[in-house]
Amino acid sequence: MRFSSLEQWLEWQESLHPSAIDLGLERPGRVLKALGLESPDHTVITVAGTNGKGSSVAMLESILLAAGYRVGCYTSPHLLHYNERIRLNGEPVADSAICEAFERIDRARGETSLTYFEFGTLAAFDLFARAGLDVALLEVGLGGRLDAVNLLDADVALVTAIDIDHAAWLGEDREAIGREKAGIFRRGRPAVCSDPQPPASLLAHAAELGCELSLPGRDFAYRQEEGDSWSWSGPRRYSALPLPALRGRFQLQNAAGVLMVLSLLAERLPVSPQHLRQGLLAVALPGRFQRLPGEPALIVDVAHNPQSAAALAENLRQMPVAGQTRAVVAMLADKDLARVVRELVPVVDHWYVAGLDVWRGCDAASLAAVVAAESAAAPAVHEQLPQALAQAQQEAGPGDRIVVFGSFHTVAAALAAHL
Repeated sequence: MRFSSLEQWLEWQESLHPSAIDLGLERPGRVLKALGLESPDHTVITVAGTNGKGSSVAMLESILLAAGYRVGCYTSPHLLHYNERIRLNGEPVADSAICEAFERIDRARGETSLTYFEFGTLAAFDLFARAGLDVALLEVGLGGRLDAVNLLDADVALVTAIDIDHAAWLGEDREAIGREKAGIFRRGRPAVCSDPQPPASLLAHAAELGCELSLPGRDFAYRQEEGDSWSWSGPRRYSALPLPALRGRFQLQNAAGVLMVLSLLAERLPVSPQHLRQGLLAVALPGRFQRLPGEPALIVDVAHNPQSAAALAENLRQMPVAGQTRAVVAMLADKDLARVVRELVPVVDHWYVAGLDVWRGCDAASLAAVVAAESAAAPAVHEQLPQALAQAQQEAGPGDRIVVFGSFHTVAAALAAHL
């Protein structure tokens, strides 16, 4: 074996390919073929979208596990441990299994160069093929059409909410981005879009492929009922469903798309109403409006684009506090910093800004200038997130809360500091 530890493998992969992001299927496709993994025996559900894809995958995983199926789940990025990306039956795969998969990929690739993400995606495919799964859930990393996850043909493809993000790779508007997301659709196979206003480009691509595309308001619908329940109608009907255990009104939009996906697979993977209820109540997703134990109240959220920032602001409004809200923020430089901050300004009383010492990370001074311009306040500025969080915690009074947001890197740093 080339390396004996997962850490060594990952460090090597980070510098193996000339660029960290190199969208395209030709190189990883050659390796997939060499590994003989092009046509898995299990059902494949692929999920793309700007926001909501992680929540949708988590709900699918929770429901299908409640129904007793063997489920593989591939997501990215991770928060604290790389193993979070590849799960079998709800549990992260062990270091040793991932290292063995990396070794098989390394042998099969020959002279083909792979990115860090492509190595991980192929490792997930390899491990899932050996696990005797019923279903694999694959979350697209970036876009859809040219993402390595799209090497496998989805039996059902799901596209969640679409907004502007990763514009340098995907395009500057929802039409361009929608076309990239629709790249996970397959000719003649069913697909679902849970965005209530899907871009015309997505609809056109589905029509071109002859997809059976299911849309909210036309093919399925949902309604929140009195109390903590909701109903769903589509090919079948469900009433008195529990609200998903993920906070936010928008989670019903995600859950509605999930139920449509499961309805399309009902003959292959039947799920009872009881399994739906169990799965919705049990679903968990770290880093999405996650309340950490202790006082003052500490909430972490990976919100990093305007749409997700608006959802975070709405969640904060729905949970008023007696004291003040203190925001600790660090972001990547290629995000729409001003619009993200603007969404949170009405619900934040004090700002603490930190830099991110990662690829594409925004330095503290630049982000602080944006916060000052948008909020008309002078934020506290720190080079590292732990120091910004420590100041917020020190200054927080009784009844205050702290919300940490801006990226997966930001939340990971907060979680590490909180341990």
